[in-house]
Amino acid sequence: MKIALVDSGIGLLPAAAAVRRLRPDADLVLSSDPDGLPWGPRTAGDIAARALACARAAAAHRPDALIVACNTASVHALPALRAELEPLVPVVGTVPAVKPAAASGGPVAVWATPATTGSAYQRRLIGDFGNGARITEVPCHGLADAVQSGDEDRIDAAVAAAGRLTPAGARAVVLGCTHYELVGARIRTAAAHEGPLPELYGSADAVAAQALRRLDAAPAPQAPATGGLTVLLSGRPGELPQAARTYAEGRLLADALPAPTGRRPPA
Repeated sequence: MKIALVDSGIGLLPAAAAVRRLRPDADLVLSSDPDGLPWGPRTAGDIAARALACARAAAAHRPDALIVACNTASVHALPALRAELEPLVPVVGTVPAVKPAAASGGPVAVWATPATTGSAYQRRLIGDFGNGARITEVPCHGLADAVQSGDEDRIDAAVAAAGRLTPAGARAVVLGCTHYELVGARIRTAAAHEGPLPELYGSADAVAAQALRRLDAAPAPQAPATGGLTVLLSGRPGELPQAARTYAEGRLLADALPAPTGRRPPA
């Protein structure tokens, strides 16, 4: 079984790691776009075109399913990707987990990029699945870029700034950008305001499970860890970015990579 994932950058790591945990025997193809990131400020048409280019590069490796591991691309590119790849390759999009978070009763904070915060898409999602809970949209200025860079100081500053915009007493935080799941523990602490830690609601586990369902494949976390890893950078064969290895999800995936010739793998 081979599953491909598409994102502008390392925001695809949480979903890829979730697939790896469910099926250690599955091959993964990670197709990102370092030449074009970030996608958020681009026009809808440009986002769709770049996501489609990443998907086509991944499709050349004949995956059984493709995960659009990016909220922005799921909004703007999912119809085009499904029109081109399905039914041969099932395409699974990513939707912020507003529905399960709101079911907890609220209050809920939705952390998202400034471009997504207040957008018609997010407002519609909240209207359809908010379940009457008190929901606050929190724009996270610079957080996705900081996570992409792996710069600890930038990450801490962006998380702290978004934390100050989060109302005290939030019982749940929805992670509306896949990059944010890489720093979930820090977000949880910043959103707590020294009170009880809120529950975090990401999308990676749900997306990974949905990909397996689309393939009629059962989770098998005890399967042999034989799954390989292919990395595509704007269509070119490459390696996991160094920043990816600063996160637990990146290190989990890096374990599948062969050591460079003449060098031993890091301890």
